[in-house]
Amino acid sequence: MTTAPEPTRLDPASLHFGLDTFGDLQDGDFAATLRKVVDQARLADQVGVHALNLGEHHRDDYAISAPDTVLSYIAAATERLHLGTAVIVLSSDDPVRVYERISTLHALSGGRAELTVGRGSFTESFPLFGYDLAKYEGLFEEKLAMLVQLWRERPATWDGELAQSLSKQELYPPLDAAGSVPPLAVAVGGSPQSVVRAAYHDLDLRLAVIGGAPERFAPFADLYRRAQDGFGHVQDNSVGFHSPGLIADTDEEAAEAFFPQYAANNNRVGAERGWPRMTRARFDDEVTHGALFVGSPETVARKVADAMLALGADTFDLKIGLGSQEAQLRSIELLGTKVAPMVRDMVADAA
Repeated sequence: MTTAPEPTRLDPASLHFGLDTFGDLQDGDFAATLRKVVDQARLADQVGVHALNLGEHHRDDYAISAPDTVLSYIAAATERLHLGTAVIVLSSDDPVRVYERISTLHALSGGRAELTVGRGSFTESFPLFGYDLAKYEGLFEEKLAMLVQLWRERPATWDGELAQSLSKQELYPPLDAAGSVPPLAVAVGGSPQSVVRAAYHDLDLRLAVIGGAPERFAPFADLYRRAQDGFGHVQDNSVGFHSPGLIADTDEEAAEAFFPQYAANNNRVGAERGWPRMTRARFDDEVTHGALFVGSPETVARKVADAMLALGADTFDLKIGLGSQEAQLRSIELLGTKVAPMVRDMVADAA
């Protein structure tokens, strides 16, 4: 009989607090939105935020379609900030090109690149790049396995079915050109199979907690650790989660700054997917009991600490992009200077 892995003990000093953004387009100005993201990165670097992770989309409501290109610009504008993806849609990309782009970013930035891949929550990239949506599952499974092999073996050999074949192929620049290898993680929504796949490949896990109480995802974190144990892997991988929100000086200020654009965004996407319209009552319930991390530093810190302890997560990434640029910059400042230290203290007190 396989015994359950030991409960995860969090080291407060090793907790990471980052930001995710898709470059949410609020005024129709793609160029201005991209420049705002760079300004957010500069501030995040200054206030000690661990990472900024950019998500890939190919829609008229998000400005970022090439995360690694934007990250390369940000690398030159920052010194310590880690530069990640949230996510690169691997199913409609080429694992070799992903390797080359991320290894280039890692070398240029002095070893600050991080890669999170996933299947994405939209499907526009499949017809855009000539992929059959009917092969959605197979494309991701094969390309993830191929990417893992590229990450861990040199030279690379791969017998492809939906991806190309390689025979003793060297890739450049080498992944470790900066003296380290970028962390590789898989983002998961609500699929147990995806959790087990991440554990099978011994990859870091990132949970997309975008609806419902974060504690509802504890079974996925537990499944991941049990699967890792079953596959014989050492239990030293990172588990993190991503949730949307906004931090302000008071709960009321945060809610008033966040709700209008959150509701508009939810209703726009919901019209495509048959969701009910967002009401203020539903929003308030999601803030109090669900996945929205909206409030004062004290409110958000308590919610982050509780979620980290419930999930055994060492990483929290706040998804920004909604609210004015001024409100988002204040949120970034408070995450780095107030929320992160508070959470570390709360986790230490719970030990």
